[in-house]
Amino acid sequence: MTSETAPAAPAALIARKVGIDTYRENVVYLRRDCPVYRAEGFQALSKVEVRADGNAILAVLNVVDDDRLIGECELGLSEEAFAQLAIAEGQPVHIAHAEPPPSISALKRKIGGERLTRDELHAVVRDIAAHRYSKIELAAFVVATNQFELDRDEVLFLTEAMVAVGRKLDWKERPVVDKHCIGGIPGNRTSMLVVPIVAAHGMLMPKTSSRAITSPAGTADTMECLAQVELPFERLGEIVRKVRGCLAWGGRAQLSPADDVLISVSRPLTIDSPGQMVSSILSKKIAAGSTHLVLDIPLGPTAKVRHMDDAQRLKKLFEYVAHRMGMTLDAVISDGRQPVGRGIGPVLEARDVMQVLNNDPGAPSDLRVKALRLAGRVLEFDPDLRGGDGFAVARDILDSGRALAKMNEILDAQGRRAETPPLARLAHDVLAPDDGVVTGIDNERLARIARLAGAPKIKGAGVDLFRKLGEKVARGEPLYRVYADSASELEFARQVAARATGYAIGTADEVPRVFVEF
Repeated sequence: MTSETAPAAPAALIARKVGIDTYRENVVYLRRDCPVYRAEGFQALSKVEVRADGNAILAVLNVVDDDRLIGECELGLSEEAFAQLAIAEGQPVHIAHAEPPPSISALKRKIGGERLTRDELHAVVRDIAAHRYSKIELAAFVVATNQFELDRDEVLFLTEAMVAVGRKLDWKERPVVDKHCIGGIPGNRTSMLVVPIVAAHGMLMPKTSSRAITSPAGTADTMECLAQVELPFERLGEIVRKVRGCLAWGGRAQLSPADDVLISVSRPLTIDSPGQMVSSILSKKIAAGSTHLVLDIPLGPTAKVRHMDDAQRLKKLFEYVAHRMGMTLDAVISDGRQPVGRGIGPVLEARDVMQVLNNDPGAPSDLRVKALRLAGRVLEFDPDLRGGDGFAVARDILDSGRALAKMNEILDAQGRRAETPPLARLAHDVLAPDDGVVTGIDNERLARIARLAGAPKIKGAGVDLFRKLGEKVARGEPLYRVYADSASELEFARQVAARATGYAIGTADEVPRVFVEF
């Protein structure tokens, strides 16, 4: 009689942090000549489970042939994997084949163009938040939900699921207000004006913003020129309760972790489907405890939304999901024909904001007016304010200096910078090729030029606009100035601008009309 014994557990490996940023994907590294690699029959890019000290993560396996990276019996962990596993370097770890994500059948159904139920979408989002999907599987989900557009109930289910897998804040009062723009318009730093105006009125506005991923600056990048934005969550709560508002980076809050993972795939693919956009924005706002939201949907020939029919459909989708989620939403369609303000890039945009707050006569009027209109809409969530009075109240708060005083409170509370970063040291002027009137400004091209110049990584890099729509220009006059810190970055930006400036010059009757709801 023979007895069967269970196979022995694989020998422990030693954890080693390899310091590779894999951007929201758990990746581990194993030597090809490692005994565990041979014994377990692993393959490159296979999904594995890593366990240590009672913790477990799922990761993608990369196979290493260079013995300088890791030792024969070491398991290398990317920065993301090391942080997720939460162990000390040198601890023993075990690696094994991972089971397929429980929701993989639902993913395959969506790839096939089928509609998913509430339970299926919740299961998919749970697996995304738990890092059970590889980047390839995530990309398949993103592409499928773009190709086979989510219906409005699928968008609702996706939003619910994103809120459910993260933390949700409760500020113990109403209303808790916020303002958000769907993006795509350079220089659109209205949040940095709306927050101090609304907070000066006494309403609670805890504004957590993102850093730029494909744009020349996010609100957090620009605010970082003036104050600290990476704050412990508990400290952030103290600041909001004390000064009634904040302008901080939301990356530490873990408010919608599944959305952060999806963004890491959708942005490089430049996919921004309506369903994913609605779920992404509303899940973060609801998780952050917001009860009332003003949503800015810019409309223009080089904005994210380019036709009024599309803007109206997007607005209705936002309204449907927000209503079902118990949020009060006021969506406005705004002028997205050109950048807002003059600066594109963190330092330049911070300059524009502070000029408006200081009531500087040279402040960009379009940034001032748009911020006042949005702030007015937010203020009208105050039950003690009559509808239609918001703009006048916002203007009074700005003109009286109360908004500047509140901004200074916020800067001091978050940790004011001793000095604003300087403008980048190199500059190049892009000149008008003809006489005429500015009839078009390409948002995408100017954003690309600013990024090539180094923004937002180099805070002082970017583009400073000298002409806006409808303004006259003579041949040889500067349309804008590009700032960069290195000759190579300035040359990249210069070459792109030389091929196409991003400006159209014509006659006054060729300036496109604007259709907005303000």
